Amino acid sequence: MQEKGLLIVLSGPSGVGKGTVRKQIFSQPNTAFEYSISMTTRSPREGEVNGVDYFFKSREEFEALIAEDKLLEYAEFVGNYYGTPVDYVRQTLDSGKDVFLEIEVKGARQVREKFPDGLFIFLMPPSLSELKNRIVTRGTETEDLIHNRMLSAREEIEMMSLYDYVVENDYVKHACEKVNAIIIAEHCRRERVEYRYKKLLED
Repeated sequence: MQEKGLLIVLSGPSGVGKGTVRKQIFSQPNTAFEYSISMTTRSPREGEVNGVDYFFKSREEFEALIAEDKLLEYAEFVGNYYGTPVDYVRQTLDSGKDVFLEIEVKGARQVREKFPDGLFIFLMPPSLSELKNRIVTRGTETEDLIHNRMLSAREEIEMMSLYDYVVENDYVKHACEKVNAIIIAEHCRRERVEYRYKKLLED
């Protein structure tokens, strides 16, 4: 029997550094996860590439995918849609490969409902003041948008109980080490591997 892959969900408030941590993890030569690229209707930021960082879609295109039930999860956040294509995720997990999702908190809640046995990791800022500083430092947000993101961040942090693990993103290197350690431990969880080793008793 083909062992299914592990669905790994990295989430947290906007500005916490989800993308930076994910890119650092995937830059390591021994990383074997498949990254599921999210879709969004927001405009690309400087340096972002369509099909690499996100699939950038129009609002009309995105809403057509919602109507066709082609998204594993989606959420509207600060006026833009974000979502995950469902077919790719299911096919990759069934082939035995781990799938890594980097998504918004509201989307992660939908994934938890559909994939309760996934691994859910919440990336936490060292403090709210540091979170605001990171958003301001981007230089891409208006004062109103920064205010809205901080209000959303408070709500999202209160949803931490939906997750299995919490990792503080104080330094990117440390956060990546913790995320990788959690994934290794999760692959050794008794419920995931018990059936494989019980087969030894049948030989």
